[in-house]
Amino acid sequence: MRVVIAEDNALLREGLVLLLASGGHDVVAIAGSGPEVLPALLAHRPDVAVLDVRMPPGFRDEGLRAALAARQEIPGLPILVLSQYVEESYAAELLRGDASGVGYLLKDRVGRVDEFLDALERVAAGGTALDPEVVTELLTRRPDSPLDSLTPREREVLALMAQGLDNTTIASTLVVTERAVSKHVGNIFLKLGLPPSDSGHRRVLAVLTYLNNS
Repeated sequence: MRVVIAEDNALLREGLVLLLASGGHDVVAIAGSGPEVLPALLAHRPDVAVLDVRMPPGFRDEGLRAALAARQEIPGLPILVLSQYVEESYAAELLRGDASGVGYLLKDRVGRVDEFLDALERVAAGGTALDPEVVTELLTRRPDSPLDSLTPREREVLALMAQGLDNTTIASTLVVTERAVSKHVGNIFLKLGLPPSDSGHRRVLAVLTYLNNS
């Protein structure tokens, strides 16, 4: 895959370049500040972009702003955002509208190479990859949530769905049958008032969109 990296930390930036190269991917451009990001993305139109949320000059949300602007210019551009901390508002903003091909990971996750590369490839393919800590924050942030009607097991399944996992992987993770997972998924949609959808990221995004707008 052709990848653009936007990261101001030189050590992490070089680590990402080496990691992606070792995984057989081609880093076509590197941006070290917010103003460099959008031109790089528009010039190279990569298969996926890996962006830090906070970048120079303001160290606020320059990376996120550039990512959203790029997706306006290149609809569906896959974006994997990295953040030092769980920043709920940024995750929610990424998930608004057409959020296919979107990932949000904590930087610590990069050190788990297989997990990081799996998330990158999932996002590049149009799927979703949310850090488990981000998912937990999204699922527990407000009182009187519609999630209160879910059983503990259904909440577990929903959290794994939100990470972009399919039924087979969820079944393996929870050590249950795929049939049991399918039943839980059906119950989740029923209780949240969401119509059943096809497998994969669309159902995850439907659930998260519902939660973000509740």
